[in-house]
Amino acid sequence: MVYDNNPYDPRLQTAWGFGCLVQTDEATILFDSGGDGATLLGNMATLGIDLQSIEVVVLSHIHGDHTGGLGALLGTVARPTVYAPRSFPARFKADVRSLTALEEVTGPVGILPGIYTTGEMGSRIVEQAMAVETAEGLVVITGCAHPGVVEMVRRAKQVVEAEVYLVLGGFHLGGANQRKIERIIADLQASGVRRVAPCHCTGDKAVKAFADAFGADFIPNGVGCVTTMDAQGK
Repeated sequence: MVYDNNPYDPRLQTAWGFGCLVQTDEATILFDSGGDGATLLGNMATLGIDLQSIEVVVLSHIHGDHTGGLGALLGTVARPTVYAPRSFPARFKADVRSLTALEEVTGPVGILPGIYTTGEMGSRIVEQAMAVETAEGLVVITGCAHPGVVEMVRRAKQVVEAEVYLVLGGFHLGGANQRKIERIIADLQASGVRRVAPCHCTGDKAVKAFADAFGADFIPNGVGCVTTMDAQGK
């Protein structure tokens, strides 16, 4: 995690927003860019991340706490291909295209070998999640899960036809009541999700409920948290 409002690594700065770096043997992908460039770039500098190694940026949805750091990143040596929902504003897409390549996403698409987007989901707030194949199963990353974290996990399973090992990111449950939180937890467990690492907009009450329900399979998450697993087939 290179950007989040929850602390984890004391060397890093917290701020409202979300950004997750995915590193495989073949590529480095940034999923969301946080809310501001200074925090994003500062955290990545502290972590020793080579900006030129970032080949792809995937943006979950248009909210500024997920897209706000992109301009600063593109103001460096980094020239990643940006994958954004087609429903993004025309002005935003034009600004990105003036600096780097932009791929507009509607349906599910393979971004790189073993890495997929769910495609656009939802109506009021359109969002995409990312799915990464690993030896343990799928890792599903959500920015805010406005269309529903359960629905996004189901879509990821349909796209890749694999079981989900880990779901991480924002689950958008900060204002949810206990009954709704418990129902979502039960649905995720029933769908076979083995581990969870909620952060960003999940909310303290929901995070505690996930920790209680998943026990040792709950991963405390925040800026600087690193989760390591083998790629598929290794």
